[in-house]
Amino acid sequence: MNQSDIEILTRLRDEKTREDSFAELIDLYQERLYWHIRKIVITHDNARDVLQNTFIRIYRGVHTFKGNSSLYTWMFRIAYNESIRFIEKNKKEMYHSIDDVNTNYLRTLKQDTYFDGNEVQMRLHRILSGVTEKQRQVFQMKYYDDLSFKQISEITNIAESTLKSSYYTVVKIIEKKITLEL
Repeated sequence: MNQSDIEILTRLRDEKTREDSFAELIDLYQERLYWHIRKIVITHDNARDVLQNTFIRIYRGVHTFKGNSSLYTWMFRIAYNESIRFIEKNKKEMYHSIDDVNTNYLRTLKQDTYFDGNEVQMRLHRILSGVTEKQRQVFQMKYYDDLSFKQISEITNIAESTLKSSYYTVVKIIEKKITLEL
């Protein structure tokens, strides 16, 4: 943990400074966590709901944070887990197969009024809709969030070697499909 994390945690754990420190924490990380969540749950409204649940869990769990990772990685892990919980809950309610999930991923993205992607971004998302949900999440954390494999491993509890294999498999799929589409 860096000095900044230690200072924020100290203030978060003090009842006198907790509220102000938590507001500071939200200001620091809200946007990055939102986009991390948004890539997993797709829509703006769902991302806002999951983000709110994420910050509630962070607020309630700050006293149990052991400091084995950076504060940022710990919060990303909570956001990731909340996103997966959300997807699993909705999957049980709405989908019958993984094909339904992947088809819905692209359809939902296209219908989202907050998505402003151009044709190249749509092409990338079309390709990503054809890989497994786990592969898509690993790719997005590495490519968009610029997380290291070590950080992704801490967030997902998946071995770094497995993550690298998954990421580079998706990269090869993207390269192959983009080349075919050109």
